Amino acid sequence: MENKDLSKKIEIEFRSIFDENRYLELKEFLDKNAQNLGEDDKDVFFFIMPDKLVKVVNNISKNNAKLVLKLNKIGKGSDFEEIEIPILQANFNEMVKLFINIGVTNNIMQSFQKRHNYFYKEVELALKYSDIWGYHLELEIVVNDINEKEEAERKIKKIANELGVRLMTDRELIEFTKNAEEKYKKQNNK
Repeated sequence: MENKDLSKKIEIEFRSIFDENRYLELKEFLDKNAQNLGEDDKDVFFFIMPDKLVKVVNNISKNNAKLVLKLNKIGKGSDFEEIEIPILQANFNEMVKLFINIGVTNNIMQSFQKRHNYFYKEVELALKYSDIWGYHLELEIVVNDINEKEEAERKIKKIANELGVRLMTDRELIEFTKNAEEKYKKQNNK
């Protein structure tokens, strides 16, 4: 039942983790040298499945909300095809309840993300702090065709090198998310 006419939204995405000092240095550099796309603070519920992820997102800064299905998991490569559906911000809590009650997974996490978005030399950057990830940076290019992945990865890696940030490997991402999920469960199932 594949419809070839449906356009894809594929995020080519990498992450880097660092301390608060590096976060502040990057913020200062990006404020001076990148196109400032503004604050993008979000309250997010993650419904984590073995091979994909559903997010219910309340974008506090932009006064909107959405439902997102990522057709890949962190640590399984840099490409994440996404399906996004805007929802009314007033329906955020009901959408979360819906996913909890239909039981798509019992692996659920909630995280508030303080974000600031930038555009720098063809790469979207989200400078972030969250209780789960700490201080980090997401570097991303959105493509419509998986054949554009290699070129997008090259551009992202060049910018990471210029910014002096080390991109996490798939192995590091798998280990990090596994530990984060275990820590979250312990903290929230007392």
